[in-house]
Amino acid sequence: MEQNLSNEVDIRREKIAKLWEMGEIPYKAKFERTCTIKEAREKVGEHVKIAGRIIFKRVMGKFGFIQIRDINAKIQVSVGRNELNEEDYDFYKKMIDIADFVGVEGEVYLTQTGEVTVKCEKITLLSKTLRPLPEKFHGLTDTETRYRQRYLDLIMNEETRKVMLTRSKIESFIRSYLEKNGFIEVETPVLQRNVSGASAKPFFTHHNALDAECNLRIATETWLKMCIGAGFDRVFELGKDFRNEGMDPSHLQEFTQVEWYASYWDFEDNIRFFKNMLPKLLKECLGTTKVNYQGQEVEFDCEWPRIDYVAKMKEILGFDFLSENDLDSFKKKVVEKGLFSYGDLEECKTIRTLIDYIYKRQIRAKIVNPTILYNYPAVLIPLARRNDKDKRIIDVFQVVAGGAELVKAYSELVDPILQRKTLEEQLEEKAQGDDETMDVDEDFLLAMEHGMPPISGLGFGIDRFVQFIFDLPNIRDTILFPLMK
Repeated sequence: MEQNLSNEVDIRREKIAKLWEMGEIPYKAKFERTCTIKEAREKVGEHVKIAGRIIFKRVMGKFGFIQIRDINAKIQVSVGRNELNEEDYDFYKKMIDIADFVGVEGEVYLTQTGEVTVKCEKITLLSKTLRPLPEKFHGLTDTETRYRQRYLDLIMNEETRKVMLTRSKIESFIRSYLEKNGFIEVETPVLQRNVSGASAKPFFTHHNALDAECNLRIATETWLKMCIGAGFDRVFELGKDFRNEGMDPSHLQEFTQVEWYASYWDFEDNIRFFKNMLPKLLKECLGTTKVNYQGQEVEFDCEWPRIDYVAKMKEILGFDFLSENDLDSFKKKVVEKGLFSYGDLEECKTIRTLIDYIYKRQIRAKIVNPTILYNYPAVLIPLARRNDKDKRIIDVFQVVAGGAELVKAYSELVDPILQRKTLEEQLEEKAQGDDETMDVDEDFLLAMEHGMPPISGLGFGIDRFVQFIFDLPNIRDTILFPLMK
């Protein structure tokens, strides 16, 4: 295989040298198109100038076909001696190969089988390719190659193109929808001096000019809430967050998330807003509000059932877990209930991580259809507002479908005294061995002390949502260039 590839590369090198000798530039500066390939397919009977990469070539004596494509579409081109003179046709046969970029001029017509085709009157070599495409025209299947050489995956695989193009549509729709509803897009720092905004393990780096240790942001939350305190009514940011955690099929260390915050909203307002947006997003980007996930049809344009997180956990555990403040005692009760073994729970270093561990395996994993979970234990999220009736509960909701958390939102904590207390409690958890806790962010606390209105915020992970709607086995299938070993 390597020998064949080497021979093919050598042949193409010789062709490139021959082109220079002929006075032919193998890498043109530009090409004037009259339309894209997708547009050309709608122009039967018209003369067009299009360009793309050759993905198929068949020469049958004095006539043949090629197919050219770009990211959005492909089209057939008929190439024959009736339209090209002998010199041009000979150049096409001998010097133009599969994978080369070409410009084509001619009239669009339908073949007897109804295939949209361009009758080539002129073909121009635009860029000579040194390496051929993978041998299997029907697709590139090797996972390692697909991730490392995503450009080949996009050239060869229709499904990959569909995923990546839909992802772009989703991000565009979200931006447009938020702006139409009064949200303003802002940019906040990626380099930070505090680990803040979520419970996660950060990436650390050194800022040479300041001689300071920094971390890459794990969330945009605190900065966006400071924008609300500054007077923005509604803000959002769609960008990258970074969490230095383990790799598995549903987690990325560098991921894309949109967070939005609205003043004077509570979490019920955010539930209504998100539930109204999501079916519109799916309809616009997929053409349907139904998603096929692991053999089941999931409908989003319907009433979403609700699960009271605290009530459900009490039902599973058989005791009031909110009153537990001793980790070992809590673990003992869970093991005696027969839910997990001590070995299973070894990674849980705090009550917060123990509760989250149980929830993910006993509640979240069993949810298929879109479901709203609400009334979370206060210990889980130090930035969320405490419930007025029970301070052990926070006004939080998540939308879970297919065992995956698609979105998390809550009424924000804007009490600076209580906020400082909850962040200081995070330091105690860090001392117990939990490396996914937040720092006491004095800049954020100072901003809160200057006053913030009632706020509700929401975080929506783009990668995991794309993985869900396309039922992809690995979240790396949702991004263009995943990091590899």
